[in-house]
Amino acid sequence: MEYIVNVRVSNRHVHLTKEVYDKLFQEEMTVKYYLNQVGEFASNQTLTLRNGENVIENVRVCGPFRKYNQVEISKRDARVLKVNPPVRRSGDLENTPSITLETDKGKVEVNGLIIMSRHVHMNKEDAIKYNVKDMQKVGVRIDNAKGGVLDAEVKVTDNGFYEVHFDTDDMNACMIEDNDEVTLII
Repeated sequence: MEYIVNVRVSNRHVHLTKEVYDKLFQEEMTVKYYLNQVGEFASNQTLTLRNGENVIENVRVCGPFRKYNQVEISKRDARVLKVNPPVRRSGDLENTPSITLETDKGKVEVNGLIIMSRHVHMNKEDAIKYNVKDMQKVGVRIDNAKGGVLDAEVKVTDNGFYEVHFDTDDMNACMIEDNDEVTLII
C-alpha cells in the first residue's frame, strides 16, 4: 500500500533532563516554536557541542524535559566533531558515545550521542488506519532527480503527528525540502 506523507527536517538538537538543563542554564526553558508532535517544542535556548577542540555552536534544546539526555546530529556533524555515533531510534542510547555540552553558565558531559534513524511519526489511530506497528520497517519513496526508496521505521506514540523525519544529510542527498510530500510504502 502507498500513502502520501509530508517530510520534516530534523536538524541537530538536544533533549535534556531537568538536572542537566539546570547545570547549563540558570533560567526557565522558553518556547521558540511548537513542533507538530503534540506538546513538544524547540526552545529559545541553545548550547555548544564540544569534542576536544571540535565544536558545533548554536545547537537547539528541545522540550519538554526528558528522563534521559540525547544529542541528535547528522553524519556531517559527526565528521566536524570527529566522533562516530551509531544510527539509533530515539531513546535507544545504550553504549552511545559521550559529548560535552557547554553554555556560558556551565559544562556537562553526557552520553546519548546518536544519528537519528529515519522514522515516520504516527499516533495509535494512524497506526490502525495504516495497519502498522511501532518499530515496523517501511519504505519512503522520493520521486525526483535524486530520489529513490529509503528505509524508515514507524514510531507510534500518544502524541504522534503523521509525518516522516529525515536529518539534514538525507534531505540534501535526496534534494527534498521541509514539508515536501513523499510516498510511504507499507
